[in-house]
Amino acid sequence: QVQLQESGPGLVTPSQTLSLTCTVSGDSITTNGYFWSWIRQPPGKGLEWMGVISYHALTAYSPSLKSRTSISRDTSKNHFTLQLSSVTPEDTAVYYCARYGNNGEFEYWGQGTQVTVSS
Repeated sequence: QVQLQESGPGLVTPSQTLSLTCTVSGDSITTNGYFWSWIRQPPGKGLEWMGVISYHALTAYSPSLKSRTSISRDTSKNHFTLQLSSVTPEDTAVYYCARYGNNGEFEYWGQGTQVTVSS
């Protein structure tokens, strides 16, 4: 059973960098064919895809967030990390990590973590 767990601070000060980690169990983040994404949902809004890191460490980002977003991984810890710089209150959201598979779907999701940007 594949499980994903987000972790990180629940409160971030405006202009600072948000950093979240997604720890994966039941699968390796280097398993061929899988893509590991970050997705968020602001209050009262829909899901927003932020970016992805592939099994071979290639990354891609949402054009609207590309200038502020970085995704990296640590294969020794089997986790991947999101960094979002220069945050504002508009970055307040529930942040999810998810695995995208060969069937064209987000097959597994973390439970999500609430991040609030406030001074």
